[in-house]
Amino acid sequence: QVQLVESGGGLVQGGGSLRLSCAASGRTFLGYAMKWFRQAPGKEREFVAAITWSDSSIVYADSVKGRFTISRDNAKNTVYLQMNDLKPEDTAVYYCNHKDVWGQGTRVTVSS
Repeated sequence: QVQLVESGGGLVQGGGSLRLSCAASGRTFLGYAMKWFRQAPGKEREFVAAITWSDSSIVYADSVKGRFTISRDNAKNTVYLQMNDLKPEDTAVYYCNHKDVWGQGTRVTVSS
């Protein structure tokens, strides 16, 4: 059973940066991507970015392209989300996902 633990959230001013981490323990499935989602207050959970373990194929939501970068460290079984030029609309709880497993989330608050 895979377990995912996110970290790195916090409060930041608009234009600032944060780096989120998602540490995976247990068996991960090379055929399934690692994904970041986010859920803002009162809104549906939405896709942010994804990266595959095998060939590092990457996909971003249009809303974060050019500002966020997803990466992975296979040796550490960890996926990162570097978030630059943060905006108040990026405020949300960010979740890591692998196959049907979700982390507990880490909160990101961006002040204007």
